[in-house]
Amino acid sequence: MRTLAIAMMLWGLISLAWGQAAAPLGLYVGPDGVLMHGGEPFRAFGVNYITVFTDALEKPGDTSYEDGLRALAAHGIPVARIFGAPFWPAQMKIYFDDRRRYYEVFDAVVAAAERHGVGLIPSLFWNMHMVPDLVGEPCDQWGNPDSKTHAFMREYVHEVVTRYLDSPALWGWEFGNEYNLAADLPNAAEHRPPIIPALGTPTTRSERDELTHEIVRTAIREFAEEVRKYDPRRIISSGNGFPRPSAWHQMHELSWTQDTPEQYAEMLLGDNPGPVDVLSVHAYEDYRRLELTMEIARRARKPLFVGEFGVPGADEETRAKFSDMLSYMENLGVPLACLWVYNYPGQDDTWNVTADNARSYMLAALGEVNKRLRGEP
Repeated sequence: MRTLAIAMMLWGLISLAWGQAAAPLGLYVGPDGVLMHGGEPFRAFGVNYITVFTDALEKPGDTSYEDGLRALAAHGIPVARIFGAPFWPAQMKIYFDDRRRYYEVFDAVVAAAERHGVGLIPSLFWNMHMVPDLVGEPCDQWGNPDSKTHAFMREYVHEVVTRYLDSPALWGWEFGNEYNLAADLPNAAEHRPPIIPALGTPTTRSERDELTHEIVRTAIREFAEEVRKYDPRRIISSGNGFPRPSAWHQMHELSWTQDTPEQYAEMLLGDNPGPVDVLSVHAYEDYRRLELTMEIARRARKPLFVGEFGVPGADEETRAKFSDMLSYMENLGVPLACLWVYNYPGQDDTWNVTADNARSYMLAALGEVNKRLRGEP
């Protein structure tokens, strides 16, 4: 009996280890290019809950994230894309002054997500100019792996990824938000990052704060390679939007000439370089571009992540457009998509969705789609 008990215990440990190996934490890409979770093919519609961490960081004692995450769980919404660091350089002051509290807040948000069963995809460097401004370099240093910008990126990636590596609430990692849309603009001088010294920016900008596709791709690739040092499986997203309709011509000619479908595919794949393993786009009025994009994703064996989608407003026309967009993505087979935007009062008049405002029906609609995707009646 004793021998049998020991054998059963050992078999249980072996089975547990095998199960963990067979079903890694978070989202990951199967060998056939299918998005996976818990050992099974996976599809879901979630939200952008961008300030769930940074609100708590800026407001000591604020635990509103508990109610926010609880409401998502109640609506059957399993995943949220979030800020993985503050937006402005000045808001990172706490990271240097009181790193213990910085991570106490981050820990509390991750723990709440675990309790409520909501997966998080933190975008660690959402704001393109935050890190260069923070370390006193121009934005073109995202293209220099030996820069202080990259040194900080590597330090922060190491801290965050290793800290939450074993959390079931961490579903993936993202670099930033729409860096590709700032690349190779023919009128780049008119679209340099803002100058707001009170928020930690420099007092001047120059052509060195303008991005190219090569700079952006270098930054994304270096980020992804750093993540892969510590996390071998979870998905990595660039955070990019759709390539601009003229992206190929911008990169090669600095012109607004419209790209061909083949040029679009080249830019989409180039802007999501390995080891990035999903294709990131953001879909709004141009969401019909998703059909071609899904075909490109299938051929590349990289699941499509629609990191943002939505319709502004709260009238009947908005409701109809939203319903059409959601049905289109569901029927097209989009694996993962996140609605813009949840619990973000700064956009109350346009995009904000809460559990009790005039746009709350969107949460219910997401929940119904997720039920169908899970095969529930």
